[in-house]
Amino acid sequence: MRWRRNTLPAVLAATLSVLPSGRRNGYSHGGPTAVTEDSLSGAGGTAPAPDRPEPPSTSRPGEQGAHTAAGRPDTGSDRGEPRQRLRAWAELLRVSALFSVPGDALAGAAAVGRRPGRGTALAIGASLCLYEAGMALNDWADRDEDAVDRPHRPIPSGRISPAAALGAAGVLTAAGLALAARAGRPALTVATGLAATVWAYDLHLKHTKAGPAAMAAARSLDLLLGATATATGVRAPGGTSAPDNVAAAAHRGLPACLPALPAALVLGAHTYGVTAVSRHETQGGSTGTPLAVLATTTALAAAVLRESWGRAPGRSGTRRAEADAGPVARRLDTGPLGKVTDPVRLLAITLTGAYLRTAGPPLLHAALNPSPPLTQRAVGGGIRAMIPLQAALAARAGAPVTALAVMGLVPLARSLARKVSLT
Repeated sequence: MRWRRNTLPAVLAATLSVLPSGRRNGYSHGGPTAVTEDSLSGAGGTAPAPDRPEPPSTSRPGEQGAHTAAGRPDTGSDRGEPRQRLRAWAELLRVSALFSVPGDALAGAAAVGRRPGRGTALAIGASLCLYEAGMALNDWADRDEDAVDRPHRPIPSGRISPAAALGAAGVLTAAGLALAARAGRPALTVATGLAATVWAYDLHLKHTKAGPAAMAAARSLDLLLGATATATGVRAPGGTSAPDNVAAAAHRGLPACLPALPAALVLGAHTYGVTAVSRHETQGGSTGTPLAVLATTTALAAAVLRESWGRAPGRSGTRRAEADAGPVARRLDTGPLGKVTDPVRLLAITLTGAYLRTAGPPLLHAALNPSPPLTQRAVGGGIRAMIPLQAALAARAGAPVTALAVMGLVPLARSLARKVSLT
């Protein structure tokens, strides 16, 4: 009996030495796969253990595996999930392009000779909502195409569901129309036309020849929305409606925004060009379109500089001091020196130059090398150029403070564009 006790371990050792060697810290071949915690592999406790000795265990017998994935706290997934979801929505809504929207309403207010007020603020809010509704609806409508050309976009990558994107578009549209309604019936009429144009573009017109024209109409209507809401929403200092402003504008209705029509057409023409270039941003290959849009950009800058600069005396919204200074201003404009020394004219020239500087070089590069990256850069430059163009239109209308306020949005747009793509 004692011999058996002494020889049994030796026999077992000899038998094990003959068998194929398995994992030192796991089971032999044919048994279950040993698992251990492997934070470097990212497997979260399900990766096979490497062929190295196990670290000494500090747990009591029977407690091995108590510190695996099922029992330890999650260190990364839950913490990054809200931030990743927020970034996905920022990409879907293209929040970096938002700063090109407020300038529409401000330029429209300047074009009708009004200071920005309550109606302007409501128009800006409505424009932002409708703009973001168009962005969400755009990705919802293009989800199948993006799955091939842009699989990293929020919907094809699975970060945002199609139903959530469509629901966001509907909610934002309703919010935009509600804000426009607060600015008056004429503003609601313009906003309704704007919303209809946005939905028609995203759902059908985008892939037709009428696509650029529809987008241009939407941007022009956005400027007219600011002009209408400002012109029909002026109130007296005491908080009551001034009969010579609100009542008269409400009686005229939409004709109150007619003075802003030239500025709206300029902005719409620029938008038409940017949209025409964007139709080639995924495939590239177009040389003639960037060249044509570059020529259009130069022509628009010349048109802004040729427009009438000051507000005519006696025009609605012109202060008495400006009316009295009309003959002096006309005498200053009689010679080239007077035109150059006019501060408002200098500001408008500077802002128009900034517009050309922002939109021109990317278009030229895309024409010389019509690759998708350079075409996308030209589209981004065209979107950013809307801000100095809006500022130049405000300065042309004789509102330098408004023009400088619009240009103040450029650093914000530039910093956010580094984090979220414009296209």
